[in-house]
Amino acid sequence: MKILTNSFYAKISGVFLFCVLFLGGTLAYITLNSSMMFVEETTQKVNVNLAEELANELQPYLIDAIESDSIVKKIQHLKGINPQIDIYLLKSNGMIKESYLGEDAPPELAMATVDTSSLDAFLRGDALPIMGQDPLNPDIKKPFSVANISIMGSNGCYLYVILESKQYSEIAGMLAESYIIKNSMISLLIILLTTVFLGLLVFRLLTHRLRNVTRTVVAFEHGQLDERVDVKSNDELGILSTSFNQMADTIVANMDEIKQVDRLRRELIANVSHDLRSPLASIQGYLETIQQKEAENTLSETDRKKYYDVVIRNTKKLGKLISELFELSKLDAKNVQPDLEPVSIAELAQDVVMQFQPLAKAKNVQLKAVLPDEPLKMVTADIALMERAISNLIDNAIKNTPEGGEVCITPANAGNQVTVQISDTGKGIPEDQLSRIFDRFYQADASRSPGTGAGLGLSIAQKILELHGTKLSVQSALNQGTTFSFSLVHYVDKN
Repeated sequence: MKILTNSFYAKISGVFLFCVLFLGGTLAYITLNSSMMFVEETTQKVNVNLAEELANELQPYLIDAIESDSIVKKIQHLKGINPQIDIYLLKSNGMIKESYLGEDAPPELAMATVDTSSLDAFLRGDALPIMGQDPLNPDIKKPFSVANISIMGSNGCYLYVILESKQYSEIAGMLAESYIIKNSMISLLIILLTTVFLGLLVFRLLTHRLRNVTRTVVAFEHGQLDERVDVKSNDELGILSTSFNQMADTIVANMDEIKQVDRLRRELIANVSHDLRSPLASIQGYLETIQQKEAENTLSETDRKKYYDVVIRNTKKLGKLISELFELSKLDAKNVQPDLEPVSIAELAQDVVMQFQPLAKAKNVQLKAVLPDEPLKMVTADIALMERAISNLIDNAIKNTPEGGEVCITPANAGNQVTVQISDTGKGIPEDQLSRIFDRFYQADASRSPGTGAGLGLSIAQKILELHGTKLSVQSALNQGTTFSFSLVHYVDKN
């Protein structure tokens, strides 16, 4: 029972039923009153001159005295034609001097004086209907006709005719109950039942779609993530359903992304532990060896230098790893904002090549910048960040290229952009690993051989390029080499 009363259908149906019944009752009341007012107005307008005509007929019997017998006979004759009237002779102040009522009238009047304001309004010709007091029923005002008349030489008196006598009121009441009320109530009942039926049916159809949306949302809330609302229209409910479906897809995608991030987080912790533990273990081992041999006086100067070189090399490796982690964390947190300016990619490429020539020669790898014959256009970039990205790509290429191989950086104009390619003749990357090479700490070389780096260089380069509104793409073939490429937009002087 509580579920029914709390349902949207029950609430809206209850409000609808209340409104229909209230409006129906109001309409019945207005219809009944309007009908009665119409009868009263019609009666008054039809008999508007009745009092004046009666005054002309009765005036001769009111000159010296009130000839009641003659007046009664005259009135009886007239009431035979129009039996629904009561006649009163009023003084100028409204006091009732004589009354001529129907046979069923009570023996005494309920009031002795009639308010003449409505009578005067009638005589002035004010708009009808005008209701006046009924001396037999003081609480009920009725339509009337009135005319001035002289009573025994007293002018300004009134001949006051109530157009609805008690008998007429009873007959009118029966007629109203028999026809107006009965027919009105039957018609109104039919209208109400039809309206209620159609209204509840429409509400049922509308809320059925809403219940489907609710059912889907509840199912989604309880873990049925594949539930979606069937959209069949473009109205408000259709828009709501589409919005929910899109929201559900976004939530599911975010959950998948969160799972992926969590998996990468676990891998990151494992890889950081590995990359930190190895040089630390090496440093500790060599320092302990130095300490032990110095205590035994068996450490030669040559061995001492060799051990210190290993310790320094591993210390530098740790420093580089920590620096890269810090740099990547700032890029992830979007704490780095590029300082964009016009940059010459040709000059930047040659500078980076010169920086890495010693490393390339030490590994017997040919490193060169291949510049086009036509001048390269300036690009919009942060020169420091772009140098860092290109350096990471060249460093990665040299480390993964065997002796005798070649590493090239090739910039070129391409429409309103400049493309940059860093290619090598290394062993390449398996196709099933290409999608993961930009993940932090990921290395295609499962052996993680010393000197290959921590696997953060490509991640940093990708983040830097994303800050410049572009992305790093890769093409690779096993035993043939790998090519990384990206594009930068031309610099446009806004001055």
